[in-house]
Amino acid sequence: MNEVIVLFDGYSKQLDDETMDANCSCTLIKGQKNIIVDTMTAWDRERLVEALHKQNLDPLDIHYVVCTHSHSDHIGNNNLFINAEHIVGQCVQSGTKFYEKRIKDGKYKLCEGVTVIATPGHTAQDVSVLVDVETKDGKLVYTITGDLFEKEEDIEDPSIWKALGTIELQEVQKAMRSHVLDLANIIIPGHGPMFPVTEAMKLQSKRVD
Repeated sequence: MNEVIVLFDGYSKQLDDETMDANCSCTLIKGQKNIIVDTMTAWDRERLVEALHKQNLDPLDIHYVVCTHSHSDHIGNNNLFINAEHIVGQCVQSGTKFYEKRIKDGKYKLCEGVTVIATPGHTAQDVSVLVDVETKDGKLVYTITGDLFEKEEDIEDPSIWKALGTIELQEVQKAMRSHVLDLANIIIPGHGPMFPVTEAMKLQSKRVD
């Protein structure tokens, strides 16, 4: 049985025309394998280790590190996890070995109920993580999206994600966001707290801008 634990909610604040204060969401998945998704900035090392200890885990207990893309606020503590296979965007690495075919047909199953899928848009190499979680009311799909979704508010106001993405990939990102909303029950975005997916959100994502 998989458990999804958000260790830290991401956030982003525009301080002035030239400065943003931001950090990414950091999520732990406990199941057949221990998986951490997005390792925040290099300045978060101690608090990340402390958060893992509260879950009775050490960095050496992590089997997979998934970074939804390679921006610095998502990869800052990868070197804590030297026993883990690292998936950074669509690049898969263990030590000095790179596995070019692991993300096959846009998917890579890490263990039962946990799959990495290609979700380009914010960058060309973005991935998201789908996690099946059994509840008393049935299965829920948690989807950890990185900056494919900045925060819940960017569904109603697409200018938020468009301002922070890649201009050339906006149509790709729009289509991928709609696809993920159709797959997910719960989304953990890159820079905000998790939120449930509603039918209204699905319809909003399909509107023509």
